[in-house]
Amino acid sequence: MRETQIGGLRTRIVGGIDGKGGGNGPLVVLLHGFGAPGHDLVSLAEVLNVPADIRFVFPEGPLSLSFGPRDARAWWLIDMARIAADQAAGRIRDLSQDIPKGLAPARTTMLAFLKEVEQHLNAAPHKTILGGFSQGAMLSCDVMLRTTEPYAGLIQLSGTLLATQEWAPLLQKRKGLPVFQSHGIQDEILPYVGAERLRDTLSHGGLTVEWHSFRGGHEIPRAVLQRLGPFIAKAVAKHE
Repeated sequence: MRETQIGGLRTRIVGGIDGKGGGNGPLVVLLHGFGAPGHDLVSLAEVLNVPADIRFVFPEGPLSLSFGPRDARAWWLIDMARIAADQAAGRIRDLSQDIPKGLAPARTTMLAFLKEVEQHLNAAPHKTILGGFSQGAMLSCDVMLRTTEPYAGLIQLSGTLLATQEWAPLLQKRKGLPVFQSHGIQDEILPYVGAERLRDTLSHGGLTVEWHSFRGGHEIPRAVLQRLGPFIAKAVAKHE
C-alpha cells in the first residue's frame, strides 16, 4: 500500500503491478462511510477476485469528527439529533428529498480529486469505476451524475436515494451505465426501502443495476464481495 496526497485528500493506493498502484491498469475509487477511518475499505482490495492489474484508490474524507473513534472522518456532517428523534419515534429514515448542506462542497472536492487522480495515476475515466459505502456511496452517485466523464461503472454499497429532485433529471445522460448495488434487509442506519428507491430510480433512468440484497445490517458481507469482483472485472473489460 502507498499513501499520498491527491486533490488535498490523504489517499491510500493498493493493487497494480507492485501492490502500490503501479502500472496502467483500471482504477476502482471507493469512498468510505460517515464516521469511518480513511483506511476503512482498504482491506476489500485483498479479498475481491479481480484482475491483478486493477488498482484501488481510497481517498479519506476531508472532515475530522469530534466524536467516535479518534480517526473518524466524513464527507459532510449529518444531523445526529434528527436521526435520534426518528429512531425514538419509530420513523423510517427517508433521505430521498434531502440535499445535505455539505453535499455540494464534497462534490467539488471529489471532482477535483478525480481530475488529479487521472493525471497522478495515468488513468482514463473510461477505465475507472466510482463507488463507496453508505455516505461514500451517496457522494459517488452524486458525482457520477454531475460529470460527463465516461466512467466504467458505479458501486453502491449500503447507500440510499438523496436529492431526488436534482438527481432525476441527470439520469438520462448515464443511460446504460453498469451499477452494482447491495443492501441489508435489516439495515437500521439506512433503511432498506431507501435502497429500493435508489435502485428503482436508477433503473427507471436507464442505468443497468445489478441488485443484491442480503440478510444483515449496515455492512458488506462476504457474499456481496464475491459478486462485486466479477462486476468490476466485467465493467472494465468492456473498455479494454
